[in-house]
Amino acid sequence: MLRGIDVSAYQPSSYDTDGLSFVFIKATEGRSYTNPRLSAQTERARDAGLVVGFYHFLWPGNLTAQAEYFVSKAPEKRGDILAVDWETTGEGTHASNAEKDRFIKKVKELRPHHRVILYANRHFWLDVDTTSYAGDGLWIADYVTAGKPRIQAKWRFHQYTDDPLDRNVADFSSKTALKGWAEGT
Repeated sequence: MLRGIDVSAYQPSSYDTDGLSFVFIKATEGRSYTNPRLSAQTERARDAGLVVGFYHFLWPGNLTAQAEYFVSKAPEKRGDILAVDWETTGEGTHASNAEKDRFIKKVKELRPHHRVILYANRHFWLDVDTTSYAGDGLWIADYVTAGKPRIQAKWRFHQYTDDPLDRNVADFSSKTALKGWAEGT
């Protein structure tokens, strides 16, 4: 199992990269928020030679505008992974299944040479999702033993704790295999 983390504006730009193969960085949310540390956190990951992913926190409505906003702000480099973070918003709402699916497809249309994946917690995957559509792969959050999420579906990434920060594992045999998958080879 490969180890990685995900970061947002809540984490410093100088996060520890020791022992990591990948990092997911929050890029955007809705149609107006951009992570103020996006550039510095991206530079840190690239300097460490990590596979880099960017995620967008999805709000209901305005799917095309959100997808366009996300790809306009997320750096574009071959092998970068794009993810949609589908969960309950600060207002207690969430994008519908159809909206989640449309967003993934729109991002894939806008960035056809990038892997586009779904991030969801176990509750959303098992109890809210009705389409099982995760684009190019599922990134599941379930706070149990690393690499043992309590779902039947095939997953690519598993967020297994948020203490003291979001830690993840990837289901790839090596960093080279992850990089090859991310680059579509």
